[in-house]
Amino acid sequence: MHRLRATTAAASVAVLAALAGCTDDAGPVTETGDPANCPGEVVDVVVSVAQWGSIVDQLGGDCTNVTTVLGSGGGDPHDHEASTGDIAAFEDADLVVYNGADYDPWAADAADGVSPRPVVLDVSEVAGVRSGEDPHLWYEPELVPRFADAVTEELTALSPDAAPYLQQQRQLFTTELQPYVEALARLRELSPGRTYGATEPVFDRTARAVGLADATPAGYRDAVGNEGEPAPGDLAEFVNALADGSIDVLVYNSQTAGSLPEQLRTAAEDAGVPVVEVTESAPDDEGSFVEWQVDQLEALSDALAENP
Repeated sequence: MHRLRATTAAASVAVLAALAGCTDDAGPVTETGDPANCPGEVVDVVVSVAQWGSIVDQLGGDCTNVTTVLGSGGGDPHDHEASTGDIAAFEDADLVVYNGADYDPWAADAADGVSPRPVVLDVSEVAGVRSGEDPHLWYEPELVPRFADAVTEELTALSPDAAPYLQQQRQLFTTELQPYVEALARLRELSPGRTYGATEPVFDRTARAVGLADATPAGYRDAVGNEGEPAPGDLAEFVNALADGSIDVLVYNSQTAGSLPEQLRTAAEDAGVPVVEVTESAPDDEGSFVEWQVDQLEALSDALAENP
């Protein structure tokens, strides 16, 4: 039998306070449901990262209390170590959602370490992605609705009486996703025959999905993708590709600090190559998943349209 409880707002605040006091980043974020407006049990969900937490919260609505452990773009999922406060949140969870594919192994360990073990949704399993592959799964457009279906299925199993409400939330999410679908469609019209270079392989799944060709020098891409330092020759090759017109747009991860990305940005600007900023996780003031993604997609479309 699934463990369910209608957590009060006070209890959720207490969990949030414990988590926030034990992390070295901006701390987790808790969105509390409303038992009075939920026709079934309110499900307690712990999500590892904000990229997925925003969607889970939209899908669950009043029938979920959603605690996102890394609820800010300031935390690094790769390096995060679960605190005692984090573990406490996992112990209270009915459902745990994490990215998988070695992106947030601490979340998998935390879920495995509590008893009884909560229901677990590993997004990489939904995507069919294995360890060692690109883990930035939220940038895979076709996965987003599949993920939403998987979340709704798990929530419905945990709170059967809430099924009609959860289905309504799922349909509402489809409607809210429409600007994202339209932004992707516009980008697909502009992308054939166009190329991009990337300071980091964060946006690659979306770029491939819309038909952009990756012109990032292989040596640079492989080094950065493995969290290494590109060789001087790889950096020089990248700068030359920006200068000679091989790259139509530079996709720049603005959440990464360092001299190499800045050198590439400067080289692109000097060569007249438009720079489009993307982020690995949504900036704290960016709103929903859809708003975050649409802003980036529209910026990329505008850059390609203005530089045919």
